[in-house]
Amino acid sequence: MASDMNDYFNKKKSESGGFGKKSSGGSGGGSGPQIPKIDLNFGGGKAGIVYFIVAVIIMLVLAKPFTIVEEGQRGILSTNGKYQDQALLPGLHFIIPVIQRVYIVDTKVRIINYASRIEATGGQSGIGSKPAITVLDKRGLPVSIELTVQYRLNSQFAAQTISNWGFSWEDKIINPVVRDVVRNVVGKYDAESLPQKRNTIADEIETGIRNSVSGLKNSPADLQSVQLREIVLPTKVKEQIEAVQIAKQAVQKAEQDVQRVKQEALKRAAEAEGIAQKKRIEAQGIADAVTIQADAKAKANILISKSLTTKLLQLEQMKVQGKFNDALRDNKDAKIFLTPGGSTPNIWVDMKNAKQRTTAR
Repeated sequence: MASDMNDYFNKKKSESGGFGKKSSGGSGGGSGPQIPKIDLNFGGGKAGIVYFIVAVIIMLVLAKPFTIVEEGQRGILSTNGKYQDQALLPGLHFIIPVIQRVYIVDTKVRIINYASRIEATGGQSGIGSKPAITVLDKRGLPVSIELTVQYRLNSQFAAQTISNWGFSWEDKIINPVVRDVVRNVVGKYDAESLPQKRNTIADEIETGIRNSVSGLKNSPADLQSVQLREIVLPTKVKEQIEAVQIAKQAVQKAEQDVQRVKQEALKRAAEAEGIAQKKRIEAQGIADAVTIQADAKAKANILISKSLTTKLLQLEQMKVQGKFNDALRDNKDAKIFLTPGGSTPNIWVDMKNAKQRTTAR
């Protein structure tokens, strides 16, 4: 049709002698309107190629023959409903539309909180809440266990896990294992003994859950940690435990009082013993001092007696006699009494005052 229209315009142009040219015959000539040539072939076959490319681009956008796996994720490739053994790593992957499909699974750490009161997660992904685990103790009393379990999908066997357990693998693996292990562990103890054995119970629960999960085929999950948060006991058991604790505290206080009294008595006895020992030491010191002084005096007397000779005594007598002579010059009425043997001291008496006696040495 475009070719026919071009032929039509070319024919008209030839008949009029061409648009935009002057007529060769006279005054009626002049410049006519110029009509542009319209190419309705659009460049021949190029337009078809452009249309094809645009159609292919639109089809690719709608079909989306690629997928992007982000970090912390794995892609499970399904071809005609059959999962590929190896999960797709983070990055860009091309697939065949309609025939192949990629399911994204999360391999980041996930958390399940088992609590009596459901806690709000604040819209955070990977955090779930479940009711606390109710367990019967050794005597059949109900006990509630609150704990937190952290785990993650084993990225190495992500495809096998999804193939075996499906996308709800957590509810089929983690939750049943946790509840079963908690019941088996706590059921061995009496409710009264649970608070005292808290650390032991926590270790047993974590070890049991870890062994149970890792013992499954292809180790579908990696257990990060199990934290025992609370052991909720029945009201009567709590009251009984509190009464026992109060009684124990009273006994401990009484024992402490007895020990304090004993310590005070020992302290007073030690003080009394110290005082008595001090007095004994002081008395012994005085006695030793007297003994030493007496010994010293005796030794001095011995030395003095050994040093006294006849001539020395005579010399001393002469000195005393001289003093008496001097006294007689002043008091002529005095009488002198000489000691037999001529030893000192000599005694003289003042006759004017019979009560006055002087002993000269």
